[in-house]
Amino acid sequence: MPTPTLRTDRLSLTPYREADEDDFVALFQDERVACWMGDGVVPSEDADRALFRRIFSKVYATDLFDVWAVRKDAELVGHAEIKHTDEAGGHEVVYALAPAHWGHGLGREIATAVLRHGFETLGLEQVHATVDARNEASLGLLDGLGFRRLRDVEEPDGGTTRHLALGRPSRVTAP
Repeated sequence: MPTPTLRTDRLSLTPYREADEDDFVALFQDERVACWMGDGVVPSEDADRALFRRIFSKVYATDLFDVWAVRKDAELVGHAEIKHTDEAGGHEVVYALAPAHWGHGLGREIATAVLRHGFETLGLEQVHATVDARNEASLGLLDGLGFRRLRDVEEPDGGTTRHLALGRPSRVTAP
């Protein structure tokens, strides 16, 4: 099933378009974003361009997992995905937001939309997140959504990655 469009009050999460490449690269080249993604190092611009092309040639072409461009009005302001990872031992939510949009609740909107998709559309029983233990904003956001800490993983570089999980919300039915 192709990546669906998701909507929140202020955002639309849509499949990337080829024309998004420069904005995608700019987001992932921003040191304030890159420090919280992957191994925390800003990759080369060429590596980010290759990653963008793989979204089309591998992820979308084979329906590997869902990955979205996050837009506010027409502007690309972030990135989101939900995918199975061996490191997390299940499906993991991943999101990034351009620093100009931090502190306005958009990260929560992104995460909530992706989680709803994971639980309601994909039928997941649990969703994971792995977050650098120094990323207080993301940890606070996930805590507010009900994620619980499973364990801390000490990284070879001396950092710590916090592994969190959220179970499917229970459904309450009216009597």
